[in-house]
Amino acid sequence: MEGKKAFLIDMDGVLLYGDQAIPGAKEFLERLQKNGYKFLILTNNSRYTPLDLQHRMSRVGIEVHAKHFFSSAMATAHFVSLQKPKGSAFVLGGTGLYQALNEVGYSFTDYRPDFVILGEMESYPYDKIIRACQLIMSGVPFIATNPDPSGPGQGGIVPACGAVAALLEKASGYSPYFVGKPNPLILRAALRYIEEHSENAVMIGDRMDTDVKVGLESGLETILVLTGVTKLEDIPRFPYRPHRIVQSVAEIELK
Repeated sequence: MEGKKAFLIDMDGVLLYGDQAIPGAKEFLERLQKNGYKFLILTNNSRYTPLDLQHRMSRVGIEVHAKHFFSSAMATAHFVSLQKPKGSAFVLGGTGLYQALNEVGYSFTDYRPDFVILGEMESYPYDKIIRACQLIMSGVPFIATNPDPSGPGQGGIVPACGAVAALLEKASGYSPYFVGKPNPLILRAALRYIEEHSENAVMIGDRMDTDVKVGLESGLETILVLTGVTKLEDIPRFPYRPHRIVQSVAEIELK
């Protein structure tokens, strides 16, 4: 890690596994903070605010300030504010998405909005799905926070943003623009957020198809950990490789 100043770290599968901290995760984050490294904990889940994510980590004994979290909701808000400053949106999503959009001056309406924006939420009201479809078919641009088809929920795996996006795409005939991983846009927004350059940054993740892919395409050094989705035998299936492979973040040395 010599010469690197910033770390972008996926959360689930790298620091947490379900509702448990991955061994060594707490100590790794403490080393980053002690040595003055810039870092952000990334998540494709747009449902939660940074404060929600801080509380989730705190419950497993890891204390990290809310400023160290960056979600696809925050990246989406950054993107639309550049495309249409202080615009309006029809939103299907959770508190995290509403808060991020509100912070960039967006208003919420179902009458001639600038965008239809889809994110994660606890449940998707069918009447809002119908309205979103009608707006998309009328020509309103369609944005989704991330392409993940499923994710962890109460009682097991549940449909996520990507699955609902597929429903709206099928019904309307229009594809969404996905902001979250593996779109390099989210990493560029995260680096801008901490005022750092890709040449000085490392992406740490557990997925070859999102974390490693987005890191490589954004010009970052990449580290794959084997504590999450990807196993060692899965790696040869991909046409690209991470710069390093480690069992867990506990193995990452800082200089």
